[in-house]
Amino acid sequence: MAKKVKIKSKKPQGIGSKIFDIVNYLLLAILGFIMFYPMFYVFIVSISSSQYINQGLVTLFPRGINFDAYKAVFENQRIWSGYKNTFLYTGLGTLICLVLTALCAYPLSRKDFYGRKAFTVLIMITMFVNGGMIPTYLVINKLHMINTMWAIVLPPAISTYNMIVMRTSFQAIPDSLVESAYLDGANDITIFSKIVLPLSKPIIATMTLYYAVYHWNSYFPSMLYLNDQKKYPVQVVMRDIVIQGDTSEITGSVNIIATNYKYAVIIISIVPILLVYPLLQKYFTKGVMVGAVKG
Repeated sequence: MAKKVKIKSKKPQGIGSKIFDIVNYLLLAILGFIMFYPMFYVFIVSISSSQYINQGLVTLFPRGINFDAYKAVFENQRIWSGYKNTFLYTGLGTLICLVLTALCAYPLSRKDFYGRKAFTVLIMITMFVNGGMIPTYLVINKLHMINTMWAIVLPPAISTYNMIVMRTSFQAIPDSLVESAYLDGANDITIFSKIVLPLSKPIIATMTLYYAVYHWNSYFPSMLYLNDQKKYPVQVVMRDIVIQGDTSEITGSVNIIATNYKYAVIIISIVPILLVYPLLQKYFTKGVMVGAVKG
């Protein structure tokens, strides 16, 4: 038997290549530090003592470490109520977005769908033209959705951009699979649920992350459409504390001041969505690439 010859490609070892690599690593390290440091600074201030914060001594490391600010945050009932509402809006909103986006993207990905190009153009127009804030408010008011969770989860039910990416991903599925399923007697619903969706886990995971981040960070619709503070998401509560300076809940420890209390609220509000990414990381890159191969 003929032996396989392994050919190893050698990287150029010139001085110019080494300098190029060093400069690249240096620039990436600086960029990573610039992106990471603000969040790290917020965290170290949130666990530092008030005397060091007031003196401006907290820069790279926490000073006088204590968790009194987090204790005060967790004792705030508005935070817990906001968390409950945010999880509800994010979970339900993401589910609605995924279902409607997939149901819209699948027929537009099929070459035998009559009027596919016309519907695609009409849908894409919505990326550039919309009614605006006041007409949207009037529509939601007319539908009696003011001060309900439906005003938060239904208006952003489909992102046109995400739908196009998912449609492109569906188009990458070989037509032979669909044709074989048709020959076996499967209908469109069966093909969609048993073939298309199982083969589209990467793009579904990517869209889940996109929609979940959007709903988790969304606060302006809540300010427009919700009148009851008990229905506010945690982002609106955080806005009241950080921007409007509502720190009346601070009680007890002398180590707590408005600054580290506000920063503790910020950390508490962003940690859950940060924990979602590692769960979807193995699908994320593949999903983005698959959805971007075709136009």
